[in-house]
Amino acid sequence: MGRIIAIANQKGGVGKTTTAVNLAACLALTGRSVLLADLDPQGNATQGVGVDRNALQRTVYDVLVEGAPAASAVVETDTPRLSLLPSTRHLAGAEVELVEVDRREFRLRDALQPLRDTFDYLIVDCPPSLGLLTVNGLTSADRVLIPMQCEYYAMEGLSELIQTVMRVRDGLNPGLSLLGVLLTMFQHTNLARQVVQDVRTHLGSHVFNTVIPRNVSLSEAPSYGKNIVAYDPRSTGAQAYQALAQEVIARA
Repeated sequence: MGRIIAIANQKGGVGKTTTAVNLAACLALTGRSVLLADLDPQGNATQGVGVDRNALQRTVYDVLVEGAPAASAVVETDTPRLSLLPSTRHLAGAEVELVEVDRREFRLRDALQPLRDTFDYLIVDCPPSLGLLTVNGLTSADRVLIPMQCEYYAMEGLSELIQTVMRVRDGLNPGLSLLGVLLTMFQHTNLARQVVQDVRTHLGSHVFNTVIPRNVSLSEAPSYGKNIVAYDPRSTGAQAYQALAQEVIARA
């Protein structure tokens, strides 16, 4: 069965969607079949893999709220072996609409279950919040990957998110565990190096060896609808995400 990995952080701007898109693509480039599920109403992961949101017939909104089969909303991308469960701004209303729905925390898990035999990895890009959509992502997942920016306040947000993960594990998904914390947007400054040292001291082996650098190509690639390997394969960002994919394969 395919492994479901939720990528989550309630803080925006930490490289969450960048990680979801590029990890999914790099896993696919190793020969694995991968589904990227965009659970963020901003739809940035959908745009980041080059899918036209205006041309979509069905999205993850139809799956979660209307009960459509997930397979009916899956579309192919330009990257071989990488498929997408897309999102649009309509998903923004799902938080309210799902409140009265039976088994509301399990909607995504139930929807993805039939696809686990189709894909080796199912990567879920959660929104930058700790609301019902993120809870759905965590409830569906086997493992959670937490991107964390190399900045001073990052540890505070990390503690809050880990508490949420533990609550979901204890109440909704006893099989959920931490795949790892990924340090992102690293620059060669004293502050960034201190953050890396502190996180590794506190979390040890739970921190990925790979550190994602702040890289111009990583910022530019989404505007072209390309993953980093397709956009600039020689960049430090491409090398880092390919290394991360190998770590994920070894850990997951």
